[in-house]
Amino acid sequence: MTSIREELVYIVINKAYALIDYNIQNTIDKQFEFVKKIVLADKSLTKNEKSFAINQLNKDSDSYKLLYNEGTKRICENCYDECLATLFCEHCVRNYLKSNFSNWTSGNNDIDNLIRQCQMKTINLYRIVEWIPYNNLQNINYLTKGGCSEIYTADWTDGHYVEWDSKEKQLKRLGQSVILKKLENVESANRSWFEESKSHLSISNKYSQVAECYGLTKNPSNGNYMLVMSRYDINLREYLQQNHNKLKWKERIQIINAIIGALRQIHQNNVIHRDLHSGNILFNQIVQLFKISDFGFCGPADKPLNSIYGNLPYIAPEVICGKRTTFASDIYSIGMLMWEISSGQPPFVYKHNYDLALKIINGMRPRIIPGTPLKYKELMEQCWDADPTKRPDIYTLDKEISSLYRKYLNNENDEQQTNNITNIDNFQLNTNFSISSTNSINTFFRNSSSRVYYFKNLPEPRNATKEEQEAYHSIQFDFDLQDGMITVEDESNKRIYFNEGQNNLTVNPNPKKVKLENNDKDEDETYNPNFHSSEKRDELKVTDCKMDLNYLLN
Repeated sequence: MTSIREELVYIVINKAYALIDYNIQNTIDKQFEFVKKIVLADKSLTKNEKSFAINQLNKDSDSYKLLYNEGTKRICENCYDECLATLFCEHCVRNYLKSNFSNWTSGNNDIDNLIRQCQMKTINLYRIVEWIPYNNLQNINYLTKGGCSEIYTADWTDGHYVEWDSKEKQLKRLGQSVILKKLENVESANRSWFEESKSHLSISNKYSQVAECYGLTKNPSNGNYMLVMSRYDINLREYLQQNHNKLKWKERIQIINAIIGALRQIHQNNVIHRDLHSGNILFNQIVQLFKISDFGFCGPADKPLNSIYGNLPYIAPEVICGKRTTFASDIYSIGMLMWEISSGQPPFVYKHNYDLALKIINGMRPRIIPGTPLKYKELMEQCWDADPTKRPDIYTLDKEISSLYRKYLNNENDEQQTNNITNIDNFQLNTNFSISSTNSINTFFRNSSSRVYYFKNLPEPRNATKEEQEAYHSIQFDFDLQDGMITVEDESNKRIYFNEGQNNLTVNPNPKKVKLENNDKDEDETYNPNFHSSEKRDELKVTDCKMDLNYLLN
């Protein structure tokens, strides 16, 4: 039998989905009829690949019919109830899961109830949330630490559910590799954390553009609860570092279109992500999709009062000032992601401290990349506006980006559009890096993880003037990493920064040399700038070979 080129199949499927005009294909049946027509007409796919694609689309169709309670119903041959799905019966699946409630327990009533409620709302057969016994996980190995969690890899011997056997009336499984994410302080978590977690597990159970969370487990040796998640090839940050110079604008817009589509699904469930950045947007090579992860369980369950949690360059200015996260604060993060996708590097990669927080509040934003499509630029600037009421909502943004992406798809022969490649080497970011150490450039650009911050006495957020933005963008830093030292200076041998407590730019004629030190201090601890003396702020800390240039521009 001829092998299936799955990546190519999913490229064709994803393109077909993107071409749907929801004003014309205004029902689920019409939408899938349209997508199937495009797939079957595609000349790049073999007959077997088209059959494979149609099977995948039938699975998607079942999920969407259940999600929106729309479509032609049939009578189940087993329970004789009316069901919407064609490849399984949703009633039989839920009854099967319910009959197994007595066969498992997490040892925590709140978690048991959380999982049971998710299972009784199952609409996607391949994303059922479970309690997973720890002894079903083999080859557990520490991978890294991100944010407030330790991350492990493991083999799940049973694996997640993949098929409903209507004859045997049971679900079938397939073993797989997974990621384990340790949850901190679950036992002391408050009620709102559990309610929020229920919403997020439910969302993960529904949507294909959200990273799969298969459930929870508990390490019996230390009592730590862990999320069991699908393992992905790479995150967006790494993907851009590896592929930036190859990407056309059509592909860049495709990426942000997928991210915005996923966030729309989250927002329409009345849930805020709160920690959206390129490190928790994951790429599945086979299905060629970027998926949002790490929402709901982001940050410690017992986050201190009056603190904020996140990756500072992506946190909205009003949140930095102490206001609550909102749907609009997620939109701000989208603006920063749009810039990162256009430039190929994270925003403000070299400093995550009080000085950066002050700059963001005073309207500092990254310089827009030359060649950025006008519509893309306009939407990006609207998203990162200092006034949250002026940012577009997710539905407007989704409509605008989808429309822009369709224009690129419908004009693939337009060389000026599709071959407009933004090469970071051809764009002067006003940053020259000269690194002489064993650390690779990829390690240098690895942005710090999300963390807990305390900030006090900050002014109200505002948009910077054109002159202030130009003053910031005119800085050209020279990083010279030799003999444990980094020299930081701009073209005029001066530093330019927002003075704390002021709205004006200040110039300091004295560049700094910053000492590199190895340090075992946990990089994810709560950051409070008041804990550090002025002398300590001159030191550059390196933890586990990850550069953290927090104090570089103080």
